[in-house]
Amino acid sequence: MLRNIVRFQNFTSYRYNLRSFSTGGTGVNNNDEVSPRSLLGKKLKIIKSTTTNPLFNIATEDWLFKEFDLTHQVLFLWRNSPTVVIGRYQNPFKECHLQRMDEDKVVLSRRYSGGGAVYQDEGNSNFTFLSATENYDKKRNTQIIIDALEKLGIPTPEASGRNDIVVMGKKVSGSAYKQSGKRSFHHGTMMIDVNLDSLQKYLNPNKDKLKSKGISSVISRVLNMKTINPDLNHKVLCDQVIESFLKTYGSELAETCEVVELNTSHLETIPSLKETYESLMDWEWRYGNSPPFEHQFEKRFDWGIMDINMNCKKGLIEECKIYSDSLNPTMIEEINKQLLGVKYSPEGISLALDNVKQLFKDTEYSNQIDELKNWIIKEI
Repeated sequence: MLRNIVRFQNFTSYRYNLRSFSTGGTGVNNNDEVSPRSLLGKKLKIIKSTTTNPLFNIATEDWLFKEFDLTHQVLFLWRNSPTVVIGRYQNPFKECHLQRMDEDKVVLSRRYSGGGAVYQDEGNSNFTFLSATENYDKKRNTQIIIDALEKLGIPTPEASGRNDIVVMGKKVSGSAYKQSGKRSFHHGTMMIDVNLDSLQKYLNPNKDKLKSKGISSVISRVLNMKTINPDLNHKVLCDQVIESFLKTYGSELAETCEVVELNTSHLETIPSLKETYESLMDWEWRYGNSPPFEHQFEKRFDWGIMDINMNCKKGLIEECKIYSDSLNPTMIEEINKQLLGVKYSPEGISLALDNVKQLFKDTEYSNQIDELKNWIIKEI
């Protein structure tokens, strides 16, 4: 399939042998090919990430969208190690079970685009189509994915609503779209063998939203395609998507198509990509970008009732009021004081209460503070 390997701007790249990808056959009708005249002077480019680092992959997508030559029709293929990816304006403290994620080393990622929270792991493949807005066609992009799935033996995949591809009534792919001036992209997921237990373990979906759609759980409405085709994996699926992509645009454009492979080593050679990657890694972006919210929780301990009310902004505890019948009001006042301004996270709260414990060491209140710390961390 590979014709030659060359170096292209410090990237490993290669071209496909188009004898393997005739424009006839199942999946795309020759009459449906995009007219080369409509894309005169344009080229095809395929980018493949060889790393599963989710923050690098999201950074790469943003870099491609902002800086790449989108006179090309670009297809970016990638997958992530375990991560929960939230939308730009979402609150991770409400959307995710952060303590479970922290314990299992599941990365929290926040993308620049909107939309909902999704769990991803190596059992999910991602695609991104990027182009100039004048050549952007989300129906065509969706059909490329549908054609690839059909060729792999997935029965009757079909577009559903604005964003999904479903098989036998269950979602196998979800998409989102973005346009900014003369640039557009369409990205989405393809579920091969996602750990559905993890999906349910780390996501905290809005119960009212599920109820309004008649859905009992997140996993009840999704389908892993490996249950239909046991031979399916990331490479097999990506190769088929590439074939569908090349067939759609026809042999004249496909003849000049290059495939470029990227990984984290390119952070050192592309300064703007590195800058975006570091921004996505930042705690302030992932957690502090959350909208203001309140959290109230209450528990009766042997030594008294604790009724805690927190107001949080940008991921920090901006206001904290504790109501209690504890016999040590000084301890309650100190806890209130220490919690102000700390990160609304297990680490931030643990550090604050450890400071309080130091003030009451060698007293009966030391154990009470430990109990309180463990409870608050569990609650958040």
